[in-house]
Amino acid sequence: MKKFFSEFKTFIMRGNVIDMAVGVIIAGAFGKITTSLVNDVLMPAIGMLIGGIDLSRLNITLAEAQVNELGEVTKEAVVIGIGTLLVTIIDFLIVAFVVFLIIKGMNRAQKAIEERKKKEEAPEEPAEPEPSAEEKLLTEIRDLLKEKK
Repeated sequence: MKKFFSEFKTFIMRGNVIDMAVGVIIAGAFGKITTSLVNDVLMPAIGMLIGGIDLSRLNITLAEAQVNELGEVTKEAVVIGIGTLLVTIIDFLIVAFVVFLIIKGMNRAQKAIEERKKKEEAPEEPAEPEPSAEEKLLTEIRDLLKEKK
């Protein structure tokens, strides 16, 4: 049993497991933010633009609720929650867009890091060696002979 808990401790203390746990917690909080943004800001604005309709309550009724003579509901209505689906789709699109921007930024940063490493690791091209004194003298003689002709 001790070996089992020892293995579990080793597993849980790995960096990538802890990073994943932090990511899940942050994602849960971010999900709440986007849900609030969609439900409390975007959907009322969209509903107002299309005529004051609360889109989250937009439903298609397939069967009306049945009510007895006392006013109690005996059978619930059967509805298709189009509004709820619309809110969920908008919520998803916002989250997907933000994740896309994060991944795009990470890829750009990773590419910049790789390019910097390549520049640092690339061997500098050796400069052409300075001509020796003999070569300089011979070049001068050659140039003088060309001038005399």
